[in-house]
Amino acid sequence: MTDLELTVHAAKEAGKLLKANFGLEAAVDEATHHDIKLALDKESQKLIEDILLGARPGDALYGEEGLGGNQDSERQWIVDPIDGTVNFYYGIPHFCVSIALRVAGEVVVGVIHDPIIGETWTVERGGVPMLDGKPIKVSGREKLAECALFVGCGKDEEALKTGLERFRKASLKARKMRMMGSAALGLAYIASGRLDGYIESRISLWDIAAGKLLVEAAGGKVTLEPAKDADAWSIVATNGLIPVEEIL
Repeated sequence: MTDLELTVHAAKEAGKLLKANFGLEAAVDEATHHDIKLALDKESQKLIEDILLGARPGDALYGEEGLGGNQDSERQWIVDPIDGTVNFYYGIPHFCVSIALRVAGEVVVGVIHDPIIGETWTVERGGVPMLDGKPIKVSGREKLAECALFVGCGKDEEALKTGLERFRKASLKARKMRMMGSAALGLAYIASGRLDGYIESRISLWDIAAGKLLVEAAGGKVTLEPAKDADAWSIVATNGLIPVEEIL
């Protein structure tokens, strides 16, 4: 089984778990003002870890729910077991499993799987990005007045203020604005031409690793800058055509 095939298998198995539990009462491990963590997050990551490291026992795993495997390995799986946990908890069918493989510091495989709609995005570095086996590319829209944009607001006070101000500025120029609750799906939608841009001032690597590779392979542009605290980034992802400086 190739790395891509293994990644797809792990994502779809986790997706089966999430779909089977969607709409049921979920056990809450931790709840904060703007976020929630479920026992299912850990269960999903454990399932993914068992599949990936079972097949590649020498690899490392870096996930939202912790580390696994050999952390000295140059091969590292980057895992978000439920991207959009709050959506999942409230019964909103917009969430996904996101898995990337990073080798020697470079992401080489990315998979995003939406278990409710049943869509799976796949990409290998240097290869053609796919949605359910069919090639995809970013939109050709250039004018903000024609664009649909996704602005994330983060979870802390500073990120919320930044995100809301960007949302206000962009809403005056874009055709439509969205706050969708899943960064990975937002990036997948840009790669598919459904959305034209995504901006967030603080996001974790596991949310965006697979999506970044997908957008770039589909002809878009992604800019990451380290945020103030560890393991966090600011992101600007677009189809590579729109004038993002007008909304930053």
